[in-house]
Amino acid sequence: MLRKRRVISFCIAAATVALAAAQDTSRDYLVYVGTYTGPKSQGIYALKFHPGTGSVDELGLAGEIQNPSFLALHPNHKYLYAVSELGNSGKDVASVSSFSIDSATGKLKLLNKAATGGGGACHLVVDKTQKMLLVANYGTGSIASLQVKQDGTLGEVTALKQHAGSSVNPKRQRGPHAHAVVLSPDNRFVFVPDLGLDEIVSYKIDPSGATLTANDPPFVKVTPGLGPRHFAFHPNDKFAYGLNEMGSSVSAFSYDAQSGRLKALQTISTLPEGFTGENNSAEIAVDKTGRFLYASNRGNDSITQFAVDSKNGTLTKVEVTRTQGRTPRNFVIDPTGRYLLAANQDSDSIVIFRIDQHSGKLSPTGTTVNVPSPVCIQFVPAT
Repeated sequence: MLRKRRVISFCIAAATVALAAAQDTSRDYLVYVGTYTGPKSQGIYALKFHPGTGSVDELGLAGEIQNPSFLALHPNHKYLYAVSELGNSGKDVASVSSFSIDSATGKLKLLNKAATGGGGACHLVVDKTQKMLLVANYGTGSIASLQVKQDGTLGEVTALKQHAGSSVNPKRQRGPHAHAVVLSPDNRFVFVPDLGLDEIVSYKIDPSGATLTANDPPFVKVTPGLGPRHFAFHPNDKFAYGLNEMGSSVSAFSYDAQSGRLKALQTISTLPEGFTGENNSAEIAVDKTGRFLYASNRGNDSITQFAVDSKNGTLTKVEVTRTQGRTPRNFVIDPTGRYLLAANQDSDSIVIFRIDQHSGKLSPTGTTVNVPSPVCIQFVPAT
């Protein structure tokens, strides 16, 4: 009973903070953009976002790092973490870097780097107790945990869980490909969509020792060939949603917060009717109210909006909106819940959309920011 009360209190507190942020449009935010580096990009770029007007100031290069394809914020907002996505073939070991944030200028200062224990690191998250960082290694199909120190630096790998197996697609599913690490709202479990296994794997976490143990059951299957990529929880903690990259679809689940178990409810396409081209879905997010879910499509180059049934968790497709660019690998809803920023990787652009607060529909604001090869967006409160 005591644990249940703590979980409820934690969720209420989180909801209160989220609501306060959504109502406050006077605070500006730094926006960090992870990129794939090369001739046009040198690392992480910074913007300043003004939610009162939806306008953006470009701050330029914030920190140099190779292939920072996904970013994560420390809960105290003082540190930023970035994977360097290397070794997708499994031959090289990837790394994660820690940076301190200058909240006035947006500049990043490198603190240290740590190996991730695998290749092709593609996603990471810091737990809510601020003690452990979890990272997904896509190339080698593993997840690792690292200790987060009080000064924001990272220790060595404290736990490494190697996935094994394959699925039905001989080109893309010959082995495991862990694609994300998503914490449960109560910070007791981490969920890992594995594209190569067609599974969403779950672990219990112990932040005090930065360790992982398999949950019971240890995974839930999706339809073979769908290729799970990312994962998101509903704000009511009763439902969760998996984004399937290869199957261009969303799988809805009921969620038992006590046991961490998922039960399949529905799988629904992210594509518009009649679309016949090649597509790989990429990102998923549920809005703060829990009424709407969004998913991006690379190929159709769009974001699909779904209405969420608050009673049974199922989805109804509402609208498909083009992102006005190519290959929207990532998008994010701003902290106020009023705007959606879409990162178009292959057109070097971030396009800002306004979210209708009643219908959830997207409309372009007319603001497009030029950033080379943008693939991840992270908001940080500015001073």
